[in-house]
Amino acid sequence: MFAYYLKLGLRSLRRNPVLTALMVLTLGVGVAASMSTYTVLRAMSGDPIPHKSDRLLVLQVDNSPALEPGQALPENGGIGVDLPDLSSWLDVRALLEHDSAYRRSGIYGISGVIEPEQDGAQPVLSRGLAVSSDFFPMFEAPFRFGGGWSAEDEAREARTVVLSAALSERLFGGTDPTGRTIRMMDTEFRIAGVLETWMATPRYYWLSVGRRFGETEDIYVPLRTALAMERDPEGNVNCNGPTPVDPGFGGLLRSECIFMQYWVEVPEGGRAAYEQHLAAYVAAQKSLGRLPNGGNSRALDVMEWLVEQEVVGSDTRLQALLAFAFLLVCIVNTVGLLLAKFTQHSGEIGVRRALGATRREIFQQYLVQAGVVGVAGGLMGLALTFGGLWVLSQQSLDVAHVARLDTGMLLITLLTAIAASVIAGLLPTWRACQVLPAAQLKTQ
Repeated sequence: MFAYYLKLGLRSLRRNPVLTALMVLTLGVGVAASMSTYTVLRAMSGDPIPHKSDRLLVLQVDNSPALEPGQALPENGGIGVDLPDLSSWLDVRALLEHDSAYRRSGIYGISGVIEPEQDGAQPVLSRGLAVSSDFFPMFEAPFRFGGGWSAEDEAREARTVVLSAALSERLFGGTDPTGRTIRMMDTEFRIAGVLETWMATPRYYWLSVGRRFGETEDIYVPLRTALAMERDPEGNVNCNGPTPVDPGFGGLLRSECIFMQYWVEVPEGGRAAYEQHLAAYVAAQKSLGRLPNGGNSRALDVMEWLVEQEVVGSDTRLQALLAFAFLLVCIVNTVGLLLAKFTQHSGEIGVRRALGATRREIFQQYLVQAGVVGVAGGLMGLALTFGGLWVLSQQSLDVAHVARLDTGMLLITLLTAIAASVIAGLLPTWRACQVLPAAQLKTQ
């Protein structure tokens, strides 16, 4: 019977084309508006590394100066406490030594000009990160060629580099460049590896500075190599305390100025133990005359870090709520249109009831017809969703990188349209079941 009802539903689309077009358009617009904003919200708020996000911790070390008399120290209350997003080299260096039992990495932004091998070719300005050797296994960066560098390479400040897939293709085409050298920052660097196209969504490991979505950086060099070469930080450098900072890069490293992030990977269930480990570090630094407010320091996992950094802004959430409210309005309008459509079929329903059709069979028939309208609305909604995502992508470069429909979202969009039409069809279908065959036969 379902196939028969489906055939009747397809025929009903042609019986009143104007009314059918209004229903399909209403559902299509509502579904497109809601699915466009939901696609962006889903991509922005998703867990970028779900199988270990609770084990990757970023540290916020409070290295602010001692409080003035009468000033209150804020409570250590988790997310919401105003702590710096970055750390000083003093803390990162000490933590790298203190956390030797864990995978860990300091990170800061750099940039450099790559000098091309070909005569007459233009230099390539690249942005990148200075990271520790554990960075790649910690964040599971995929490699196309080669790999990262060793802890020994970093300790001896080796001039080695990992390239992004895009930069490697630009410089060397599709060939494997590992072992070759490139000249950048006025120095020869040996290529240790090339990453696969890597788009962590969002780029949680380096949120404080630069773009939060899209492809990763062009180059990665050892942290201690970048420091030895005195590569200035790209991005924010904030200095705490009234004491003037010594001039030069060496002064920056000896100061309480913050420009790095520090991440650590703990074992399963090891967060509490690491927080005690962090408290011991703070206590040791206090004994050295540093971190007077260090008790406020904390470690946040990936999802807590995304909340702290407000990756999903309140305006994005508001847009999603308004879009789903609009879908609800569209469903209400579809209810009215289906009532009008099914009312026109009262005579047909009366005849079927008189010939022995049960109310259940009538209900099934017209609910299938509502579902057919939903399929048509879903197909239109898919087309309009692509247009809606294009409009959203014009808001910012970050949104442009996440405003894409994957296979899962295509299926969700179509199912949403069908579900919306079935929900909208419940009342009209129930009303159709109440048609009295005797009354309809008398009026025909």
